[in-house]
Amino acid sequence: MPNWSEVLKEIQDTHAANPNENAIDKVRRKYLKLVSDLTQRNVIAYYSGWLQKPKSPDTAVNDKDKSGFMLTIHRMDKSKGLDLILHTPGGDLAATESVVDYLYSMFGHDIRVIVPQISMSAGTMIALSSKEIIMGKHSNLGPIDPQMGGLACQAVLNEFEDAKKDIKNNPQAAPLWQAIIGKYHPTFLGACRQAIDWSESMVEDWLKQNMCSNDASKVKPILKMFSDHKHQKSHSRHISKKQCEDVGLKIASLEDDQDLQDAVLTTHHAFMHTFSHTAAVKVIENQTGVAYIEQSVPKA
Repeated sequence: MPNWSEVLKEIQDTHAANPNENAIDKVRRKYLKLVSDLTQRNVIAYYSGWLQKPKSPDTAVNDKDKSGFMLTIHRMDKSKGLDLILHTPGGDLAATESVVDYLYSMFGHDIRVIVPQISMSAGTMIALSSKEIIMGKHSNLGPIDPQMGGLACQAVLNEFEDAKKDIKNNPQAAPLWQAIIGKYHPTFLGACRQAIDWSESMVEDWLKQNMCSNDASKVKPILKMFSDHKHQKSHSRHISKKQCEDVGLKIASLEDDQDLQDAVLTTHHAFMHTFSHTAAVKVIENQTGVAYIEQSVPKA
């Protein structure tokens, strides 16, 4: 398997051989097609450059992504199903729901998710909508507890309950809690509750429809592990392949197929070089080279 440095050298050699072609695109598409050739399924890579460009507002899942999926799915043979390679920090709940609904309408439930490195938050929600998740020992999912304004919704509600209990037992603590709780606007707590209910009910439905359709008893433990802020402590917590297997998710090991592992990880390295050496901040691309690319806009 070409490692990170070897993929970079291949890009450099490709450019040297023909300076007039886009070497980064050529190498990336070569390996993405190889993934499809090995699985004999449609493949779409959904990649965000948030690790390379953390200040870009376009790296998260958003409503513009639907256009990328529409473009890359157009003219696909839907009967071959879909393998979705995910690398994303997550993003908007409504956009996530819309994307999954669209994928279901195109491929039914014949969708697998491949996680080469990290698929967090809303990216984990998309993974949980699939029939199977392919992960390596290095792969991670993350908690799905919703965030609002950079705050964990469940943590906000927990803090509010702590305040009520403390004030009831110790009224003199009220001024201190007022300074803390007073920063929340009047509808904030209600919005937090609704966001939690929305994300959990969404994922619960997807699990029952697809991955856990033959054993609904797995749904509650899965939801508890991924949505319980008290258990995970932080929204940035990385959940390992073993933890995913232990809680009952249908996980396939990337290491079980050496050829597929090589193709997936080399594709991953090629995407990382794309974000490091171009203005791209997000790429949605299929195995035929059809791509939707968001680019960072230089500040005036």
